[in-house]
Amino acid sequence: MTTNLQILAVCLTLPFLFVILRLVRRRKLRAKYSFLWLSVGGALLAFTLVPGLMETLSAKVGILYPPTLLFLGAIMLLLFLSVHFSWELSRLEDRMRTVAEELALARAKVDELEESLAPVELRGDQLRRSNQVR
Repeated sequence: MTTNLQILAVCLTLPFLFVILRLVRRRKLRAKYSFLWLSVGGALLAFTLVPGLMETLSAKVGILYPPTLLFLGAIMLLLFLSVHFSWELSRLEDRMRTVAEELALARAKVDELEESLAPVELRGDQLRRSNQVR
């Protein structure tokens, strides 16, 4: 990797890490997701700052062309994210269903209470009318 390419990679990776930390601090990104993205940024920074790291790791894994290791890592990351977000979506759907059922029960109870109080309100209106007639 040339020096210019290393400088460019560092100049792109450091703002990425800064944005992730800023999103966490402003509570726009949850901490459990920030760990994942900070790990990705840290790995990119490590590959950038230690030029022989990608070659060494790819040789240990048995990959002949070192950039292929980067693509393999990206594909694995995307696969992991897809499974994780599917799990989160399923969990949120279950919670949404539970909340909707609880809301329906609460509305039914409110309607029932309103119906039981309706005769009392009618009696109060009738008393006011009889007082006005006098």
